[in-house]
Amino acid sequence: MTTSPTRPGGIHHVRLTVTDIARSKAFYTEVFGLEPAIDFSAEADQPGVREDQTKFYGGCVFDLDGQLLGLRPVAADGDTFDSTRVGLDHIGLAVGSVDDLRAAVERLDALGVEHGDVEELSDHGMAILSIQDPDDINLELTSPL
Repeated sequence: MTTSPTRPGGIHHVRLTVTDIARSKAFYTEVFGLEPAIDFSAEADQPGVREDQTKFYGGCVFDLDGQLLGLRPVAADGDTFDSTRVGLDHIGLAVGSVDDLRAAVERLDALGVEHGDVEELSDHGMAILSIQDPDDINLELTSPL
């Protein structure tokens, strides 16, 4: 059987559209506990930067162990995410264990970040913890049971 050259071997990166790059960068830096690997956010309001691919459109990129999560500041002020429209529903980010999810609850509480409860989905062999980012994009930290 031949494999197709367009058959992906995994997800390389996801980029989220955000309304306020400084606010979103601060949120993800705090929650992830790491600085962006690529960061042009300080230049976002300079002429032409939000249209410049080489400057990542004035955004930033976090390296999550080889998978990249980018932020792009092009959403209109006041716009909010809606998981029921065409496009993204949520992002699931893998952590190692349910204990990691419980530790994340403690970290998020210390940061003052609202979150759901750790939910064990026994029939699916996983547990999740939901977090809303500043633009109301749902992040699910996910672990095996």
